[in-house]
Amino acid sequence: MKAEKLSIIMPAYNEGQSIGPVIQQLRALYPDAEVIVIDDGSTDETAQAALREGAKVFRHPYNIGNGAAIKSGIRAASGELLLFMDADGQHDPADVERLVSCLADYDMAVGARTKQASPGRAIGNRIYNLFASYVAKFPIKDLTSGFRAVKAGIAREFLYLLPNTYSYPTTLTLGVLRTGRSLVYVPVQTRKREKGKSNIKFFRDGTRFFMIIIRICTFYAPMRVFLPVSFATFFLGLINYAITYFTEGRFTNMSALLFVTAVLVFMMSLISEQICQLRFERRERRVSLQAVDRRENPPAESGWVE
Repeated sequence: MKAEKLSIIMPAYNEGQSIGPVIQQLRALYPDAEVIVIDDGSTDETAQAALREGAKVFRHPYNIGNGAAIKSGIRAASGELLLFMDADGQHDPADVERLVSCLADYDMAVGARTKQASPGRAIGNRIYNLFASYVAKFPIKDLTSGFRAVKAGIAREFLYLLPNTYSYPTTLTLGVLRTGRSLVYVPVQTRKREKGKSNIKFFRDGTRFFMIIIRICTFYAPMRVFLPVSFATFFLGLINYAITYFTEGRFTNMSALLFVTAVLVFMMSLISEQICQLRFERRERRVSLQAVDRRENPPAESGWVE
């Protein structure tokens, strides 16, 4: 393991049946690592099982969300390197070393799943990966993977952007790429859940993921989203004009509307890009000041379970 201190952060919601063996393996393989379990308002014995295995447990008073648990873990972690993984046993603790070792050369390492849980999720994730790759100009192999290692300073830079839901990997990935940081994907095998069941619903969360991805992509690279819409609208205007010219010999109001809309969307893309650039410049200055303040005044966390 690297010389820097490692903090392993596991968000957990009603994982009392599976979290114990996972922590046992982690503590056996990485005895010097800090293992932090964020109990996101579980109604079973998740917190007790984690405490029995020697993990540090921070408990939310009620279920807030997977992303909120990750944010609590980032705030509470004392390590220079952070490793996020699920508490349900699907991620192999032996792969932690493979991800963390990549941080010697990269800013973030993500475990890219070689096999999805279901064909439906495989198709959905493939669409997400293609769209995000287009926006980020980088081949994204697994946009929604929650198994990742990142330098603590970088994770804290994007803390204010991370949502409270399952889509925090999307935000973190695009944030790292948008700010010119380096990222590497490491192929990993995921294991089938032996106990409990997933809290992710295909249609409900799939629609939510898609809307969040659209929003995040627009947030980071607005021109990559607006320009295709502008060009498509302009092309439709040309087609409509050609049809009406050869059939009716005139320029119609619909063609004019499509051309004007294309120009407006294009101008909006330029303005949005400028706003995005200014926002990131202010963020860089704010992050520098926050880093100094954190060194001088370490944050105190409430909610720890003894």
